[in-house]
Amino acid sequence: MQRIIDLRLFLLLLLLPIYYTLHAACPLYAQDQIVAVVNNEVITQKDLSDFLNFMSMQLSRQYKGKALEDKIDSIKSDLLNRLIEDRLILQEAKKEKIMLDENRVKAKIGEIKKQYRSDAEFQAELMKQGLTQADIENKVREQFLMFSIVERQVRSKITVKPDEVTGFYEKNKNDFNSGEERELEAYSLENEDLAQSFAYNLKTGKKPEDLATRYPFTVNMLSVYKGEQLKSEIEEVVFKLGLNEVSKPVNIDGKFYVFRLVNISPPKEATLTQVQGKIHNFLFETKMQEEFTRWLDELKKRSYIKIK
Repeated sequence: MQRIIDLRLFLLLLLLPIYYTLHAACPLYAQDQIVAVVNNEVITQKDLSDFLNFMSMQLSRQYKGKALEDKIDSIKSDLLNRLIEDRLILQEAKKEKIMLDENRVKAKIGEIKKQYRSDAEFQAELMKQGLTQADIENKVREQFLMFSIVERQVRSKITVKPDEVTGFYEKNKNDFNSGEERELEAYSLENEDLAQSFAYNLKTGKKPEDLATRYPFTVNMLSVYKGEQLKSEIEEVVFKLGLNEVSKPVNIDGKFYVFRLVNISPPKEATLTQVQGKIHNFLFETKMQEEFTRWLDELKKRSYIKIK
């Protein structure tokens, strides 16, 4: 299982929920049926339901409709195992008495709120998922604890030697062609009507400087390679353009962009100096994956885990 990928994904999505509750002294309701025991803690049916609700809230910022349903379905298949592993990692953090700066929690909550147009919208989304802000704060707090113990026990012990980087490059040199480089003018406008009209004028030969008084736009020069962290909506458009061709407006996060292709450079073989950072990161993360899996397996071996 690509467990370390899950942890990194949590940081790009802002949260990966961890549900840590002690029920030894509390009455259990129907929704709190115990589904697993992890050492001296339990995971309940409510924990599983809350996990899905929380992930639905987070993923709905990126996915819609069928895509969102498919993403949630992919989580369901391994849900209980993921919560068990989260619980083990959090228990280890508490054994090591990891200290947490509460200012980091407040800062992260602030980042999450910025995804919404207002605090009211944020609170409404929480209510929709059956969550409170205190729930979110607790999950962020626990996530930081998890991250800290993994950093201490796993990540800080991994090294990549220079000869490993060089050896990997020599064995995979053909994979490091830079690919075709495309240089673009990217014009940003506030609404679709303006962008449509602006694009039409560019296509008919008008110069951008002549259009500046009629269209409030900003322009940036971009150099892009296919498949390298470019938004799919942009990549789909710009890699179909011919030289000097102007694109239709593309809606990116509420702004409309018009692209003009100004130059195409053929693929080139990248030197070791150019790619050594990428190779180092790849080797580091590969080792991280292996070591994290080994460490987590050790936690499981010395823990009591009972699935009901």
